[in-house]
Amino acid sequence: MPSKILAPAAALLISAFACQMCAAQTDQPAASSHPAAASRSTAPAAGTPAEAQPAEPGTSANPGDEPQPHITIATPAPAPAPWSLQDRIKWLTVVLLVLIAYVGVWLAIATLRKIERQTRYAETTAQAAAESAKAALLFAENQAKANRSWILISTKPNPGVINGFTVVATNRGGSPARVVSLAEAVAIVPDESQLPPDPVFKTEPSPPVAPMLLLPGESANIKNFQRDEVKSVCESAEQVLRVEDWKEKIFLYGKVTYADLVASPGDTHETGWCCWYIHGRQKSGMIMAGPLDYNKHT
Repeated sequence: MPSKILAPAAALLISAFACQMCAAQTDQPAASSHPAAASRSTAPAAGTPAEAQPAEPGTSANPGDEPQPHITIATPAPAPAPWSLQDRIKWLTVVLLVLIAYVGVWLAIATLRKIERQTRYAETTAQAAAESAKAALLFAENQAKANRSWILISTKPNPGVINGFTVVATNRGGSPARVVSLAEAVAIVPDESQLPPDPVFKTEPSPPVAPMLLLPGESANIKNFQRDEVKSVCESAEQVLRVEDWKEKIFLYGKVTYADLVASPGDTHETGWCCWYIHGRQKSGMIMAGPLDYNKHT
């Protein structure tokens, strides 16, 4: 790349030097070496004898009385000083410095442009790397969520008890789950919209009586309820009749706190549940019900 720049620079230097030499030669006049000829050309011709020239009227005929002619010799212009070797070296040095400065500026601009392009490439690469890292992290988080334990709640009839039902916790995740604590409560209200906005528990959540570890796909019973327990949760016989007439409903709700088997101690999850025990005059049933806040999963 520098050779392509120095070639036209050298041609420019040679042409400038030749022009300067021509100008120095043309500035010297050809007639400067003959001052006598110039003086002869300006001197008047030999005077004509006074006798041969007619006298002007009113002038004296005596030659001594005539004024002498005034002769002016034109001094030729001084020849320009020759262009010395020192001046030539100085001029050549200035030209070379100008060319070097031009090449340096051009190279500096080209270098800055390359740096700018490389900076843009580096920024693009860094941004792509950051996006890739973010995507990898998101993928890892999704994989972790997909492989973590998930406890879901369902109900099923109790085979050994007539009109008896069981609340079942099932691990639907990909890793074992360890149940940390359980909480439950009962509420009798006309409708689920009359339930408190947030679940209210009269007792604090407590760990299960026996350690509960659920493998993927494994289930465990966390609550049993049957028809004979309706009278114990109702405050009076009149309330039992209202429940039988569906004027009031019995809601069983609670939450399960659990953690992955390999997770840190503070990393826990919760699953809320709410069921409606349908108490009839002869038969009963149980279904999942309640507001969304009573059935949250974390």
